Amino acid sequence: MDRNVAFLAVGHNETRIFGLSPAERTRRFASKTQLAPVDRVPAGGPLVVADLGFAWDPAWLAHVRDRPGLAVTHGGRPALVHLPDAAAAPALIAAIEAGAALPAGLGLIEQQAETDASLYNATLRKREEAYLVPLDRAAVPMIERASYDASYKGVTDLLTLYLWRGAAFHLTRWAAYARITPNMVTLVGIVLCVWAFFLFWENHFAAGLLVGLVFMVLDTVDGKLARCTGTSSEWGNILDHGVDLVHPPFWYWAWGVGLFPTPELWTIMAVLILGYVVQRAIEGAFIAGFHMHIHVWERADSRFRLVTARRNPNFILLAASLVVGRPDWGLLWVAWWTALSCLFHLVRLGQAFAQRARGKAIVSWLA
Repeated sequence: MDRNVAFLAVGHNETRIFGLSPAERTRRFASKTQLAPVDRVPAGGPLVVADLGFAWDPAWLAHVRDRPGLAVTHGGRPALVHLPDAAAAPALIAAIEAGAALPAGLGLIEQQAETDASLYNATLRKREEAYLVPLDRAAVPMIERASYDASYKGVTDLLTLYLWRGAAFHLTRWAAYARITPNMVTLVGIVLCVWAFFLFWENHFAAGLLVGLVFMVLDTVDGKLARCTGTSSEWGNILDHGVDLVHPPFWYWAWGVGLFPTPELWTIMAVLILGYVVQRAIEGAFIAGFHMHIHVWERADSRFRLVTARRNPNFILLAASLVVGRPDWGLLWVAWWTALSCLFHLVRLGQAFAQRARGKAIVSWLA
């Protein structure tokens, strides 16, 4: 998307969220939403105007950007407005600075955030009640929690969604106020990831799982920190997701080195790697064919994503094998679950193409 829509923040507010002033925060989110931040009203062209007296989910900004003539209000006051022509900006800005209601006669369509806040976030695969509230110091704890919750993918694994969600919030908040960047968190996580590999290699399974658990929590924190502070970057995304893609097979190999003869371990690894690659290929084919993730097609797909054979659910199987005193079973369980998950997704891909061939539209149940 080209940056042909300007963005202007209006008003004055020093209430910080995740250590960021409202002006800095909104400017970052505008840039991430492919808007062009400006310091004054441009001579012409489309313009999105934001009142710094409000804090909002970034999903609102994308929603407004794509809808010229839309004015999102709270208590009748304009909070986010997409003016098709910047010539109308003076009247709107005067109303914002006076704390007045949305001016009449601008030809805008009003959407009241208090009663109509259900937005579909395709990037995070979820439909959410997006927050948009007045920004003052008393509201900061609620806004920070809402911002953190909004940064979560709606469809992900059960450990990320339920086990360490609270702990990751406090770590994210602390890192934001300490001015720690997401890439710093990612680099610490990489060190822990490598450490866990060597612990598994030496058959220190429990210690390896503990170190791996901390790494997995930090793997959540870096992404949430980037989204909550508007500091995501292409390099950080490549680094974070690159490590996520590469390291699981190394963990599995290190886990099995002292437990299986080499030929048997090679067979197990072949199943794990082939199953993982095929699952990714199926997901890619679904996106190419239907322009959405397979995990958001129907409710069953979203529920299966909670436990599908990715690193975090597989971590549960490895931990369970230690509980029963058979770490070798853990790797076998992971291999079997990988094969079954691959089969499930292959069947779902076939069903989607079959339904489309019968003339039925393939759309997300969240949309």
